[in-house]
Amino acid sequence: MSKEERQALLHEGITVTTTMSAYVEIVFDNSDNRFPTGHDEVILRRTIGLKKDEYSLDKKSASKADVMNLLESAGFSKSNPYYIVPQGRITALTNAKDHERLALLKEVAGTKVYEQRRTESLRIMAETDAKRTKINELLDYIESRLSELEEEKEELKEFQDKDKERRCLEYALYQRELEEVGEALDEIEEDRRAEVHGANLRREKFNEQEQKISDLEKAISETKHSQQTLKITRDDIQAELTDFVRTRTELECTLADVRAANASAGGKRKEIEAEIARVARQVSEKGSALEQLLPQWTEQCDLESTEKRCLDEANAKLAALFAKQGRTTKFRTKSERDAYLKHEIGHMEEYCKTQKAALMAAQTELNAARPGLGEIDGQIAEVQNKVEDGKKRIRDLSDQVVRLKDQHSDLTERRKDLWREDTKLESIVSRAVEELRTAERSLAGMVDKVDILFPEDKGTSLTWTSMKDTGAGLRAVDKIAERDGFKGVYGPLYRLFEVTDSRFNIAVELTAGNSLFHVVVDTDETASRVLDVMMKEKTGRVTFMPLNRLKPKNPPTPNAQDAEPLINKLRFDPMFEKAFQQVFGKTCVCRDLTIAAAYVKSHGINTITLDGDKVDRKGALTGGFHDIRRSRIEAIKAVTTWRAKFEAEDKRSQEVKLSITELEQEITRLTGQMTVLAGQQNQTRESRERLMDEGNQLTREKEKLKQRIARLEADLLDLETELTGLDVKLAGYKTELATPLTKGLTAEEEMLIASLGKEVEKRQKDMVELSRTKNKLEGQKNQIEIELNERLRRRQEELQSRIDAFGDPDDGDVTSAEALEAKTRELKALNKSIASLTTKIQAIEKEGDDFAVKLQELRASLEKVQNQQAEDGRTINRQQKTTERYLAKRQMLLSRKDECNRNIRDLGVLPEEAFEKYISEKLDKLVKKLHNVNEGLKKFAHVNKKAFEQYNNFTKQRDQLLARREDLDKSATSIEELVEVLDQRKDEAIERTFKQVAINFEEVFEKLVPAGRGRLIIQRRIDQDEEMDEDAGETQQSAIDNYTGVSIKVSFNSKVDEGLRIQQLSGGQKSLVALATVFAIQKCDPAPFYLFDEIDANLDAQYRTAVASMIQSLSSTAQFITTTFRPEMLVTADKFYGVLFNNQKVSSIRAIKREEAMEFVDQEAQAQ
Repeated sequence: MSKEERQALLHEGITVTTTMSAYVEIVFDNSDNRFPTGHDEVILRRTIGLKKDEYSLDKKSASKADVMNLLESAGFSKSNPYYIVPQGRITALTNAKDHERLALLKEVAGTKVYEQRRTESLRIMAETDAKRTKINELLDYIESRLSELEEEKEELKEFQDKDKERRCLEYALYQRELEEVGEALDEIEEDRRAEVHGANLRREKFNEQEQKISDLEKAISETKHSQQTLKITRDDIQAELTDFVRTRTELECTLADVRAANASAGGKRKEIEAEIARVARQVSEKGSALEQLLPQWTEQCDLESTEKRCLDEANAKLAALFAKQGRTTKFRTKSERDAYLKHEIGHMEEYCKTQKAALMAAQTELNAARPGLGEIDGQIAEVQNKVEDGKKRIRDLSDQVVRLKDQHSDLTERRKDLWREDTKLESIVSRAVEELRTAERSLAGMVDKVDILFPEDKGTSLTWTSMKDTGAGLRAVDKIAERDGFKGVYGPLYRLFEVTDSRFNIAVELTAGNSLFHVVVDTDETASRVLDVMMKEKTGRVTFMPLNRLKPKNPPTPNAQDAEPLINKLRFDPMFEKAFQQVFGKTCVCRDLTIAAAYVKSHGINTITLDGDKVDRKGALTGGFHDIRRSRIEAIKAVTTWRAKFEAEDKRSQEVKLSITELEQEITRLTGQMTVLAGQQNQTRESRERLMDEGNQLTREKEKLKQRIARLEADLLDLETELTGLDVKLAGYKTELATPLTKGLTAEEEMLIASLGKEVEKRQKDMVELSRTKNKLEGQKNQIEIELNERLRRRQEELQSRIDAFGDPDDGDVTSAEALEAKTRELKALNKSIASLTTKIQAIEKEGDDFAVKLQELRASLEKVQNQQAEDGRTINRQQKTTERYLAKRQMLLSRKDECNRNIRDLGVLPEEAFEKYISEKLDKLVKKLHNVNEGLKKFAHVNKKAFEQYNNFTKQRDQLLARREDLDKSATSIEELVEVLDQRKDEAIERTFKQVAINFEEVFEKLVPAGRGRLIIQRRIDQDEEMDEDAGETQQSAIDNYTGVSIKVSFNSKVDEGLRIQQLSGGQKSLVALATVFAIQKCDPAPFYLFDEIDANLDAQYRTAVASMIQSLSSTAQFITTTFRPEMLVTADKFYGVLFNNQKVSSIRAIKREEAMEFVDQEAQAQ
């Protein structure tokens, strides 16, 4: 089918996508074992695709031929297609012609097989006739040629005698040349052996020189790296030393300035201390003078106050008298005067009350202020004590900071040393890592250069291993074992041994082969666990050697000096002995291949030479050139050496880094402590400054309080004086109020005015004198106080602060003694570091000189060895050219030898006399005789030299052709007999099938139409002339060809009537007759089940019932599946299935009941 036809078979429903395939599946009940599969069910599926069909049997792929053969074996005959009757088959059979029914009968009878075999036999017989014709022609030609060759035989015999003589002479010449070539070859072989021995010695020397060059290059590389590392270290130390020298120079300059400043500051300190003493004496003197002056000033103040009060009283009395004298003229009546006086008295009394209240307040304030002065003095003393404590605290903290700085400096120096060492170690570790990676890449290159699969080796390995993945696999195993902590993973075999003698490296390497990279583990369980992880992570492939699975069975080794077991040249842990016995236990080392081959034959062991030539006990011999520069053993040694160096240096580097970390932590701790102490110092200084500010503030408050007390005392004195005057004035008013109003003063009052005037005058003079004395004393007092407070005490504080500044190195004053001491300590530490670094640089320079000398010596040695190696290389080249000449000469001789042998072979079979007749003849005689014989052979140039051979060949061909013709005659007879048998069997088969089908048709028709009768009639040819004309072209004719068709005659209402032909029947009757024919054919060739598709569509109701009854009667021996839209078939059926369509136009099948089926059929009938 084409792609379009296949696509048309696939029902897609309403889906928008293209359906690519669909399948049909049939499930057969095989409980009776009709299908020879051994299962109770047989599932047959055909999948239809766009390109081809696929078949499956019991869910296994099968071919179409297998399916057809299985169905044939179960009774589904290909020649009888009527166990499945689709729609239209009944109609086609109803309308079939007689000859079509005859063809159907032939198909049921299986005559196609006979016809195919008959046609094939006729074709073979035709080919046989053609071959016999060709054979006859060849025989005629051969007979003519044989007669010609008979005449040439006599002349040929004479020629053969001459030719035999020629061949004998040529054989003698060729044999003599062959002997000479053999002797020359023997001489060349002896020379070659001697040259090979010398070449082996030179090659061994060359390999030794190569190894020496490699060692020297490694030593030069090591020395250069050490020199470079030393240079880096020296540069670092030199840079640090330069910084230290520069810092020392700066520090020395600073220290010189500090010392000069201290020298100057020392004199200033003494001057300041002397000035402080002088100022203190002045303060003391002024204080004493002030103490002596204060009582006098106080006494004078008191006298002045008393005198002033007396003066004020006298002035008040005098003023009252003068006022009274004035009022005598002012007021006319006493009542006016009294009113005025009373008003003044009231006013003055109110004023006195106010002034008394002010006096009381001033007195109270003065009493409150005086105790505060003592309190301020106490606070000032307390603040001064705290200031002194702060000064002492600062000095203690400074001492602690100095100690911590010394420790910090020591730790910093140690850290610098460790940094230098760490830098050096990092360089060494970096180089070790690079060399290790280079060695591992080289080793991995040797591993991964080949792609070989080798199988499990009797318990040795667990997997097939590709060497491409081995390098990655070994790295993965190391990583997994380290990461997951697998115990019992010992690593690849090459890590577990050492070769005690380097001469055996090649033998060990070639014996072990890829087994060097097998991973040794304790048990196969460990190997499985590692393999599981590797499979999950997809990290390469390896071969494992579980020790618990290794059971090496090694043959006994010879006890001889020229065959030594290879395993004795290895050093390994005894726990791995099984692994090494497995790999090396069967091999011994021999001196040369001859001895090695002898021990293989005598002891059944494997042997190997020091050059790597191997003789296997199974017969294999391997060897050839082995490049020592690609030696796996050396690569393994390099990896092992650099890994050990890397691990050691890396461990030391980690230790140094840990020490650096610990030192940095200690330095950080000290720095933190210094920071804390510096903070405490700053805090203490700030506290001290605050206390000093507080003391100054208290001093200022004390001065203010003193001034306030003095002001209050003055105010109090003024108030008292005023009140005294008011009292006197008030007493005068009251006295005047009691006296009558007069025109003037009394005599007594006049006398009193005179006496008071004198008293006031006197007291004013005394007052002036007292004021002068008091002012003088007050001026002296004020002068002393000003000088004491404003100059001497301030100067004393200033000098004391300068003295304090000299004693504190952290105040930023470079002239302090502590700063000088700190700078001196720093300079001492720098000198010590510079001396240490200078010593190190000298040692490094000495070591560098040693390295330079060593490098020069190594280069000289390398140059010498390379020159020697170059000379050896030239010698080897000359030897190779000599060898090439030997080989060319040997090849030429071998060519001559081959040519002689070829010429001897071309002579053919020689007579016996050829080996003895001319052996002792001289060469010149042989050549002369050969020349004469060749001259004699020239006259036979026209002779057919192959006459005998041709005669024999033609005779042999004639015999063979005769035998072949006889066989062909027998074959033709057998084919004719077979055709006759096939024709007879075909006739018998068609007649037998027709009779059986005719009988079955009558029985079936009688069951379907009990009142009627039906017959099948075979039609024959009547006109023999017509038959001969029609078949004139056929060479063979069967009796069956006389049948022209099969007709049907039936009667539906009588068993004795002749009946009607099928063309005369109605449509329903025709369908019934066709069904009867189908049932007759099926009874002739039964099938396990039948599938009928609406076979009752055109039948009348009574015939549908009859057909249903017949199907029911036949269902005991076979299964019938029918589709119908008629109710009669449902009456006798056992199971019912409805075919339903959903909205997507996809059908589905489900089991239903008889009532549902009847209802469905009735609805369909009504719809039609």
